[in-house]
Amino acid sequence: MTEDVQKHSVHTLVFRSLKRTHDMFVSDHAKSISLDDESHKIKMDVKLKTEYGAVLHMPVLKEGKDRVSHPGGLQQSYSQPGDDPDYLITGTHAYPSGPGVALTADTKLHRNPSEGGIHSMALALPPSQARQDVSRTAASVGDIHHHAGGAGRSHPPSSALSLMEGGGTRNSSLMRKAPTMPKPQWHPPWKLFRVISGHLGWVRSIAVEPGNQWFVTGSADRTIKIWDLASGKLKLSLTGHISTVRGVAVSTRSPYLFSCGEDKQVKCWDLEYNKVIRHYHGHLSAVYDLDLHPTIDVLVTCSRDATARVWDIRTKANVHTLTGHTNTVATVRCQAAEPQIITGSHDSTIRLWDLIAGKTRATLTNHKKSVRTVVLHPRQYTFASGSADNIKQWMFPDGNFIQNLSGHNAIINTLAVNSDGVLVSGADNGTIHMWDWRTGYNFQRIHAAVQPGSLDSESGIFACMFDNSESRLITAEADKTIKVYKEDDTATEESHPVNWKPEILKRKRF
Repeated sequence: MTEDVQKHSVHTLVFRSLKRTHDMFVSDHAKSISLDDESHKIKMDVKLKTEYGAVLHMPVLKEGKDRVSHPGGLQQSYSQPGDDPDYLITGTHAYPSGPGVALTADTKLHRNPSEGGIHSMALALPPSQARQDVSRTAASVGDIHHHAGGAGRSHPPSSALSLMEGGGTRNSSLMRKAPTMPKPQWHPPWKLFRVISGHLGWVRSIAVEPGNQWFVTGSADRTIKIWDLASGKLKLSLTGHISTVRGVAVSTRSPYLFSCGEDKQVKCWDLEYNKVIRHYHGHLSAVYDLDLHPTIDVLVTCSRDATARVWDIRTKANVHTLTGHTNTVATVRCQAAEPQIITGSHDSTIRLWDLIAGKTRATLTNHKKSVRTVVLHPRQYTFASGSADNIKQWMFPDGNFIQNLSGHNAIINTLAVNSDGVLVSGADNGTIHMWDWRTGYNFQRIHAAVQPGSLDSESGIFACMFDNSESRLITAEADKTIKVYKEDDTATEESHPVNWKPEILKRKRF
């Protein structure tokens, strides 16, 4: 009884074979590949020859003398006793034969060194009198370089010398460990908990009050609404803006609410009377975002007029106008430590500002597209910026780049991060991505359904924010709703495992 063999296409068979090979040889993902000594030695020899070939056999000039230290094991490459003791190597004598050096039994005679020893000592030892005389009479390549102004090439720095000692096979400074990506921390997934409707236009901005009792939203329907955080019920509506309200902020130091909008207005509301008590005039175009300084009574706003402005809250004075961006400044953040102001702009740069001088400390130009949002980590001295190309993480105070978080292929309007290291990015197409801050691992993607009666094209996230307990995530959306998310209490590491592979494998080929 013959059984028919199932036929597969060549394509399928090749891929199966490829996968089997891959699973067999690269199955231990977390373990770094061990380095083969022999191949590493060959690699280093080639590297030395190609990169340092020009200077490998040049004499060390006088300038290099002070920087070179005596190597510890000089005797290791000498030939065995029993060779002719009368044969002296004066050129590589460890002690200059000048006056004031007593010749002892140790320094008088040197054994005949091996070939490798001559090379290593010639490179590592200070020059002797005899060798200097020789190099003076016979103009070496090094001297010619030196006189021609190429001194930098003729005597390599001490780090290069240490690499070349002994032919460069024993060096350790060029050895690199195989890279491994750290395993991301497990975070429970988030789920939709509540949908709050009430606005008649796009919801553009959110702020949670310090006591965590209520939160504020600003909308394209020109109103500011205050909602109860626990129940989601509307507490109050504030009218006064004559265009979209783009930014809201609640003061931690006074009972004030600040708002800004596309009508160029920046307003300060007294929440005891629910009335506007101050206006801050000065912006020449729509005001896109605002933030309050955590420790001093200063308000910073940013606008489509390519400036950010620093205001004294009490006197309404325009303390600084921060100029330098060449396009709309879309987002601004303040912190107590330096740099105290961070702005992101449609000119695709991020600027870190010196608040006292009112000048730029650093400009970060890594993004290729508009930077629409910046978020500061609540515990670390780091921040993240969101753009249509990717999300980038940075280190304060100079803005040193940490890593890219790629994969949210949309225009990112908003970022939020909590103390657990959950970074949330919300995009124009209505998708929310959850990331592990430390490793940049994308552990969850959410695309919430739009409100009944809305078009699918009306799914877009304009703002998102964690409440002060960090157990709720509030998002402001284009379908005129506010959605509240919470962590899934029933999820465990077993039910929702981290589906993660180290990135060194670059799995795109399979």
